[in-house]
Amino acid sequence: MLDVRRMQVLRAVVTSGSVTAAAANLGYTPSAVSQQIGVLEKEAGIALLERFGRGVRPTAAGLLLTEHADVIGRQVAEAETALADLRAGRTGQVAVRYFATAGADLVAPALARFRREHPGVRVDLRIAEGAGPDPEADVTLVVRPRDAHRDGAGTEGGLRLVHLADDPYRAVLPKGHRFADRRVVDLAELADEPWVGSERAGPCLDAVLEACAAAGFTPDIAVECEEYATAQGFVAAGLGISLVPLMGLGSRHPNVVVRRLRGPEPVRSIHAAVRESSLALPAVRGLLTALQEAWSPTATRRPAPARATSPTA
Repeated sequence: MLDVRRMQVLRAVVTSGSVTAAAANLGYTPSAVSQQIGVLEKEAGIALLERFGRGVRPTAAGLLLTEHADVIGRQVAEAETALADLRAGRTGQVAVRYFATAGADLVAPALARFRREHPGVRVDLRIAEGAGPDPEADVTLVVRPRDAHRDGAGTEGGLRLVHLADDPYRAVLPKGHRFADRRVVDLAELADEPWVGSERAGPCLDAVLEACAAAGFTPDIAVECEEYATAQGFVAAGLGISLVPLMGLGSRHPNVVVRRLRGPEPVRSIHAAVRESSLALPAVRGLLTALQEAWSPTATRRPAPARATSPTA
């Protein structure tokens, strides 16, 4: 097999016209250059240089290898430039998977910023299949406990968990509900209400159930729907109350009111599951920063102001 480095030495000799000049250009001794050419000739099985006056010139085989060395040299230079651009975050591709309700308020503004800062990087953006990380993606948005990324628990299946945002749940009540005039509702006050389940089994539902347990009760799920818009329809029809995360309230039913919760406030914590190797890429780190800074629950979709404030609010 031909050694690429020795081919570049041959190219230097042919270009300069002598072993001595090539050695000076390469920073080698003439004997080292001659040794490299000798080994290359053994690899090629044919003479590559011949004496010509005080210097040397390539044989047909030497000229052939020199031409290929030129091509290889250009390709290596192009590869080095491309690699430098990738290391600097100027080019490349980032594969991102996300769940639908994080799209409008989290992913969209983050991606808009990322494209301004990294215009040469392509983003492969798709809805995630299932609640777990996609091992083929650089970044997958997932819901995990708030402290999942702390105290050494920041890995999952070889992926690093990076906290992005906390998405608080809101109480969705039918208009005319006894708490409709409140700005804030204590979670325990909803213990005796029939509930419309808006979450399927998984980390989002876990966040709701854990908050209810902390408030001292288990919700009575009267209707299961596992979808935020449909849950609002059931609430509007008077079939119960529901809890929906703020990011899931993009389209509000006209016959419901949305109120903050406390004691405690349920929160689903959104993380990025990131491939360890991808964390070394500036483009991926830039995208994570954009995601972390995109979401502000106090500046987005504030609940409509109440008509009056109850003395108990």
